[in-house]
Amino acid sequence: MPLKLGAYTACLHDRPLEDALDFLKANGLTSVEVNTGGFIPAPHCPVDLLLSSEKARADYLEAFASRGMELTGLNCNGNPLNPLPGVGPKHAADVRRTIELAGLLGVRNVVTMSGTPGSDPDAKYPSWVVNPWDGVYMDVLDYQWDVAAEFWTETDALARANDVRVAIEMHPHNLVFSPVTLEKLVELTGATNLGAEMDPSHLMWQGMDVVACIRRLGPLVFHAAAKDATLCKGVDVRGVLDTSFGRVPADAPGRTPTGIGFWGNSWPTDPAWKFVAVGIGHDTAYWTEFLAALAEIDPDMAVNIEHEDAAYSQTEGLALAAKNLREAAANL
Repeated sequence: MPLKLGAYTACLHDRPLEDALDFLKANGLTSVEVNTGGFIPAPHCPVDLLLSSEKARADYLEAFASRGMELTGLNCNGNPLNPLPGVGPKHAADVRRTIELAGLLGVRNVVTMSGTPGSDPDAKYPSWVVNPWDGVYMDVLDYQWDVAAEFWTETDALARANDVRVAIEMHPHNLVFSPVTLEKLVELTGATNLGAEMDPSHLMWQGMDVVACIRRLGPLVFHAAAKDATLCKGVDVRGVLDTSFGRVPADAPGRTPTGIGFWGNSWPTDPAWKFVAVGIGHDTAYWTEFLAALAEIDPDMAVNIEHEDAAYSQTEGLALAAKNLREAAANL
């Protein structure tokens, strides 16, 4: 079968790594991506231990190999450019440590986000500019790209020294959220080891043609996610840039931290768009075309399911996504 089909284990953080691997294997998946820091904890990857012990690294990799599976990516999604002292510096350090660990483990790809700085050197919070019709926002973007260029030039050099590629998820609320902005970052930094993690879901709800995005980026696509999205009825009055989210109560179980004292928010009851299991938002033929476009770039590319469909449990949604993704791959 072309491509390496697998999953990102964040949705299985409630169980030990070995149990998560057994579940993926039972669903016909062989590629695995684990979290190493950033927005969420890393229960499936003891980063400090693995950085310090060659034996621990060998034992860790054996957990995958003994099941006929491969660790294809380390995921460190966060905002390394965030001016908040409890967020940006930690996420930046997590990215650097993850690159070093990937080099030691022989894992080729580190997945992360470009990040978003504040609007100016004195800003306290990150500021995402989406429509710079006013000249002041061009000034903001000029400053932000300068900050990003400095950080990512240094990070590209670290990745190159460790023989690792950094695959940036093109995610709204980041400077890099589209193929055009990904290309801009690579050009500004002269990067050799920065490219894209092709997560189609965020491109879908922004209205992009995902296959056209893959073909435009070509060899800059290093790694991929299998994650679906669909527009909902709420888009009629909300549009895709809706901000009608709510705060999650402090005592709510399962709150997701995004930094010291900051948490993920709740979605509106009638959202403009939502994430769905692979095959729910787009049919099998669509996913076959997606996989074929990736295979044109690299027939051995890893394509890892990221399950975030709230309509299904972790295991139900992941199993459904695996079934639909395997069916799409069988048509190649």
